[in-house]
Amino acid sequence: MASLLKPEVSIGVALATGAIVAGVYFNALPPLTDVRVAPRQNRDVGASRKAAAWTAAGVTAAISLIAKDPTVFVVGAGMTVVMDWWYRHADAVDPRSGKASVVSALAAVSSPGPSVDEPAPMTDDFDSGYAY
Repeated sequence: MASLLKPEVSIGVALATGAIVAGVYFNALPPLTDVRVAPRQNRDVGASRKAAAWTAAGVTAAISLIAKDPTVFVVGAGMTVVMDWWYRHADAVDPRSGKASVVSALAAVSSPGPSVDEPAPMTDDFDSGYAY
């Protein structure tokens, strides 16, 4: 496949594609620090991350096909992989320990209490310990 772009233009378009991929992730998801300190394996973060990954892959493919330049695809796809891994890791971190580990993942799955995605039951008893 012959590139339609000159090398100096190809690098600029590739970097712009990487910036667009980062913009897709930053607009589709909350800030990375919020994902990291939120309860791990959040369903909404996971769904948004998947949507951002598909959108970024589509944008990368479209720009690469229009430009007919492999450099654009390599940089855009690489940035998509990096951003997706970054958010996956942040979503896997246990905010109490600050680490992503198999032990904390198993503890979260086997805990008998309400899940992170289910709100605590509301009661009228003011001595129940819930803060309203």
